[in-house]
Amino acid sequence: MTTDTSEILRIAARGDGVTADGRYFALTAPGDRVAADGAIIPGPHHAPPACPHFPECGGCQLQQLDEASFAQFVTERVTNALSGQQLALPEVMPAHISPSNSRRRASLRAERRGRKVLIGFNAGKSHRIVDMTECAILHPALFALIAPLRALLGPMLREKRAAGVRMTLTDQGVDLLLDGIEAEGLAAAEGLSRFAEDNALARLSLDDGLGPQTRWEPEPVTVTLGGVAVGVPHDAFLQATQDGEAALIAAVRDAIGDAPTAADLFSGLGTFALSVVEGRKVYAAEAARDSAFALKGAAGRVQAPVFVEHRDLYRRPLTTAELDRFGAVILDPPRAGAEEQIRALASSKTPRIAYVSCNPATFARDAKTLIEGGYRMDWVKPVGQFRWSTHVELAAAFAR
Repeated sequence: MTTDTSEILRIAARGDGVTADGRYFALTAPGDRVAADGAIIPGPHHAPPACPHFPECGGCQLQQLDEASFAQFVTERVTNALSGQQLALPEVMPAHISPSNSRRRASLRAERRGRKVLIGFNAGKSHRIVDMTECAILHPALFALIAPLRALLGPMLREKRAAGVRMTLTDQGVDLLLDGIEAEGLAAAEGLSRFAEDNALARLSLDDGLGPQTRWEPEPVTVTLGGVAVGVPHDAFLQATQDGEAALIAAVRDAIGDAPTAADLFSGLGTFALSVVEGRKVYAAEAARDSAFALKGAAGRVQAPVFVEHRDLYRRPLTTAELDRFGAVILDPPRAGAEEQIRALASSKTPRIAYVSCNPATFARDAKTLIEGGYRMDWVKPVGQFRWSTHVELAAAFAR
């Protein structure tokens, strides 16, 4: 007796497997087969989950994929976005996948239920917290704080009232920001200081709705970018993993070549500006005031030729005349892309462009504008910093 089955051919953008006849099945891998009754018959690329919380926890969506099929998913997210804009594919470099337990920043939720404090990511498509007892993606230094945080937050959390737990690994240790938490009085202040000292925190801050307030910072918190220690403002953006950051920096260096001058647009704390400055002058533009000032101060301390402007590139993008002064442009915009800035860039004479993106769809839209303006896309490199997630990044090289 034969069983009617259909093979999973690929993984769609939201993580479901797709059959040849266009049906979608959750938690499947390429090569799995779907029996007539809907049961999944695992194939050669179906991997055992790395974490007991999968698939309930919303921190990961794709732990059922082995290494090869996850890399293929990351690559296809990029190539499918380009094909969706009717663009010819350039050279597609092998995908870079960050290893497990390498995530250096995370936003978790905390809630008290009776005497128990839950801490973890929300369940998929839900506000329900999945209480974290293991994690296959967080850096060990971040995960080590989960148990101590339960003890700290128990007396501070109101019943069934959620709070935010944001952690970032810095040069000095973990920078911890708690939001939705109030700690008034001497005893509470002493408890926070004791917790921070016992757990060797770099900084401990609270946000009660009026903005982050530092409660513990024995020395200024920094992150090293391009060999330069840069001050870290509260909740500043960093690449998700040091490993992924290094891959993106290498790609950017290749894309801009030996250009004597470069503009780093949406520069943040200077991840790229400080990493490519040797042998060239760099202009950096950033809309977040604290990040722009942190980069300016760090570059000044080491006398690096990085010229920083606090500038909102959505409201005031660089003009074509301004762009023409640079031998290369680096841009790493938010998920919305850089539509207005790209239009100016498409009509510029800038010889080389390195585009880093965290959204293949808006990247493909912007890439089409550049190509219509006379640029060619030489190559694209998919990057999977958010391991086992549907969130995909990339770097691409354009030239006149």
